[in-house]
Amino acid sequence: MPTLPLSLDLLLLPTWLVPVEPAGVVLKDHGVGIADGRIVFIGPRLEALKHTARETRELPDMLLTPGLVNAHGHAAMTLFRGMADDLPLMTWLEQHIWPAEAKWVDEDFVRDGTDLAIAEQLKGGISCFSDMYFYPRTACERVHNSGIRAQIAIPVLDFPIPGASSADEALRQAVELFGDLKHHPRIKIAFGPHAPYTVGDENLEKVRVMADELDAAIQMHVHETAFEVQQAVEQHAERPIARLARLGLLGPRFQAVHMTQISDTDLAMLVESNASVIHCPESNLKLASGFCPVERLWLAGVNVAVGTDGAASNNDLDLLGETRTAALLAKAVAGSATALDAHRALRMATLNGARALGLDNDIGSIESGKAADLVAFDLSGLAQQPVYDPVSQLIYATGRDCAKHLWVGGKHLLDDGKLTRMDEQQLCATAKAWGQRISSQPH
Repeated sequence: MPTLPLSLDLLLLPTWLVPVEPAGVVLKDHGVGIADGRIVFIGPRLEALKHTARETRELPDMLLTPGLVNAHGHAAMTLFRGMADDLPLMTWLEQHIWPAEAKWVDEDFVRDGTDLAIAEQLKGGISCFSDMYFYPRTACERVHNSGIRAQIAIPVLDFPIPGASSADEALRQAVELFGDLKHHPRIKIAFGPHAPYTVGDENLEKVRVMADELDAAIQMHVHETAFEVQQAVEQHAERPIARLARLGLLGPRFQAVHMTQISDTDLAMLVESNASVIHCPESNLKLASGFCPVERLWLAGVNVAVGTDGAASNNDLDLLGETRTAALLAKAVAGSATALDAHRALRMATLNGARALGLDNDIGSIESGKAADLVAFDLSGLAQQPVYDPVSQLIYATGRDCAKHLWVGGKHLLDDGKLTRMDEQQLCATAKAWGQRISSQPH
């Protein structure tokens, strides 16, 4: 029986389409139909053109992929970009970043820094990001206004932080925000205990209880450096991941960020608990923190996603570049040229990220019924020729400036490289003003 013509809001007709699921597939001359913010049709171009659409968008020489998912970052730290470079992690944190945060971070800082981060991410093909930073309600407002999708992980530490005088206050804020936003179509609230060395057992137990009650995710920096693991063993006679397992935090909703130090026992715990690992290779390289063994994790069945970390330690929010670094580094670490091939690297930056954030039923692949979170990359440039495999060209030969169009829930947020809802000139002027203020009054 012939299918009845659909009534579409938008029909996209790219040269190449990579659904990500099923894995390794590239579709040429296919169309994607969108209605009410969701994907309702995927099929050959001639079939696609039989449907009526309010808008049809030809995307010649473009590769349509799921929107990229930046699974870990600290959005407002864009305003500290380049402020304390070329330093080891603890020096960077204790002598530079924490004093600067104590001096400068307020709701205005978070508003302006988050806006800058959202704009940078949209322009680079990122449709969804995870944020762990202070004044999370302000970050939620910026996400809401911008149209992007996000997980907001509420930071929890044993000591006072900007916007929360104690861990209990931070947890109260998390529960309140969770309740206020539980029906929001694009914002998901999670718990963000900072790291094993900044959160004691008592507060971690509270996080676990609340996360279990709300069915909420937990994102945490874990095993970021060898020093962190060594110190934990000396002080507590157990590795941080073992401690988290003992306290009941590990599970399918747990997101372990960094994981540069992984023993066989650590790996077994990750596999058994079905936790996700979020790999931030450029931040780890820049801070000389170590290498996450991505191929080893992948072959063991661990879900590995990718994140940029904050712009104060990266220094950009370029997930496409991050994914390229991840693919190259994985080969060197595994001693194998076949480790983390281009298609798996793209999966890590899309569907694996969605899965880590608990959003894989809704985003991360181009499948009927999923939200229309899509990005079109232009492969017509000199540096992309000739195109044998568009996914290889995307990962190994393409920069984020090739992101031309981006939709979140079918809403066009990037049109021919230009933001549709945000004023780029104003964002630049605001960021420059912050830079002048901060540099004129060093912490």
